[in-house]
Order: sequence, then C-alpha cells, then structure tokens
Amino acid sequence: MTLILKNKHTLIVKDFYFKCCVGKYGLSKKKREGDKKTPRGIFKIDKLYYRKDRLPKPLTKLKCMQIKKDMGWCDDIKSKQHYNKLIKINKKIKYEKLTRKDSKYDLLIPIKYNFKKPIIGLGSCIFIHLTKNYKPTAGCIALKKKDFLIMLKLINKNTKIKIL
Repeated sequence: MTLILKNKHTLIVKDFYFKCCVGKYGLSKKKREGDKKTPRGIFKIDKLYYRKDRLPKPLTKLKCMQIKKDMGWCDDIKSKQHYNKLIKINKKIKYEKLTRKDSKYDLLIPIKYNFKKPIIGLGSCIFIHLTKNYKPTAGCIALKKKDFLIMLKLINKNTKIKIL
C-alpha cells in the first residue's frame, strides 16, 4: 500500500482522504536541514512511536515503540554518527525531543527520508505526526488524531508514502 500526499492539504490512504498539513514552505526535491520544506519522493515508513502515558497502544500492524523521556531524534549537523537517528538524549548533541508538552508527538511515524546512510544537512526528523490546528510544520506531515488512528489500522511495515 502507498500513502499519497496529493497536495499540501490532502493525504490519501486507500479510499480515505485526510486533511493534513506540511512544511511551512511547501514541498521540495532539494530538502535541506531547517528549510521548513517537506521532501518530495517515495519513501518507506518506520515503526510507530507513541506516548503510553497519554494514550493506549493503538491498533496497528506496525511495530510499536513507547516514547520514553530520554528519547530524542538527532538533527545535529555536527554529529555524523547520530544524524537523523533515534538517540538517547545527550546535552552535547542537538536533537528533537520526542516527549513534548504539546500532543504533536503523542503518535509519530518517521518517514525514511535520508535514513539508511544519512547525508548531513539533507534534512532529518521528517515524521507523520499529530496536529490540532493544521498549522504548517517544520517539514513533517501532520494529521488530526482521529485520522491518524484510522490510518494506523490501514497501513503496515511495507507501506510507502509518495509525496508528489
């Protein structure tokens, strides 16, 4: 199955059309760290990360991992070893904290953009995550919680996302 980001406001999952939001500066083939753009292309997705302290484990065929307080996602262009990877929080490395005060990362799925052998500066922390108001993201794709939960029931580890 392939998720299709049809335009900046529509994610298609099977027969469902979900309203969504993307990076503040739209979509790009030439993604760069911090440019607030969502990368174009076809990508695999990773496992589901969720906040057990805020919601029960969702119904999904994806592998699931509980988000813990010491988890971050490295966006440090000076850290070749950790760039665009899940890390244990370390004050010497810049990272995106996964336990946020808001609910954006209560559910998140990393998009495998610049993932296997990450190239420093091409962009990191590209997730499908939650939104309450559809405000533009820093480059991620965001959905309302009810739509995210429906999507989770339809996708699996072989699902890809096509960002047009």
